[in-house]
Amino acid sequence: MKENQKRLGFVGIIIDDREKCAGVVNQALSQYSDIILARTGLPNAKGNTSIITLVIDATTDELGTLTGKLGNIQGVSVKSGLAKK
Repeated sequence: MKENQKRLGFVGIIIDDREKCAGVVNQALSQYSDIILARTGLPNAKGNTSIITLVIDATTDELGTLTGKLGNIQGVSVKSGLAKK
């Protein structure tokens, strides 16, 4: 399979300090809106923690860039995966 082929996948985002990080996270997600097929969020999942899940259609490079940008935000944890085909 070609490395630059788009595949379906997911991104799970946990925001530990919603008040501090939500704006920065939303700004980053807006930059990648072309690869995001669906987004669900649970604000204040527990205290000031929020969870966002994304369904994406992306190449490995696009996914790596998005998750890298999100992972560099203090107070944000990110996990992701892409379908094999």
